[in-house]
Amino acid sequence: MTQYRLFYKETCPFCKKVRSFIEKNHIEGIEEVDIKADPANEDYLIEKGGQDMVPCLFIDDQAMYESEDIIQYLRDHFLDGQGEDADDLGGNTCPL
Repeated sequence: MTQYRLFYKETCPFCKKVRSFIEKNHIEGIEEVDIKADPANEDYLIEKGGQDMVPCLFIDDQAMYESEDIIQYLRDHFLDGQGEDADDLGGNTCPL
């Protein structure tokens, strides 16, 4: 079974966009990891993902950055290409 972990920062508007999409479309099975809740979370993101930005969706051990890419992946793999859109904020990631 595929493991999904979304690394986010509470103040990042692009993270909010992805999280809003997940909530609006009732997507389940994605663990949300706040990188500021524990320094180990941010360390893991940088070590395993290779970049210091959020949002980042880990699909098993593969990191996916860019909010639009994450939303499209979720749309394709959880919603059969459908789903209610998230708010458009422009841009795609936030630096840590």
